Amino acid sequence: MSAINDFKDLKIWQKGMDIAEKCYFLTKLFPRDELYGMVQQIRRAAASIPANISEGYGRRTTPEYIRFLNIAQGSINELETHLILSQRIGLSKQQETEVIISLLREESRMIIALIKRLEQ
Repeated sequence: MSAINDFKDLKIWQKGMDIAEKCYFLTKLFPRDELYGMVQQIRRAAASIPANISEGYGRRTTPEYIRFLNIAQGSINELETHLILSQRIGLSKQQETEVIISLLREESRMIIALIKRLEQ
């Protein structure tokens, strides 16, 4: 097992970055008139996941870290909602969103496991 020297070594942060990257590429395909609507919502929620993981990691106490992990968890739920809506209104295809949603579910399980470990 490799050492964790900073937040970039965390698998949950790395997966969060992968999710955010996929969301940015997905939303590049959206119509231009959605730039300040669904595109902005999806990108903000996606970027919030690794951002909160890294911010929490840098906090001084375990309760603060857990709080930021819970915020990241909320962003996962928000992002999944935006992806489902984008699919329902025809901005994206099911196969495109399902790949990201699958990653979100993995990320969610990892965050929940980390929170439980930190609470012990």
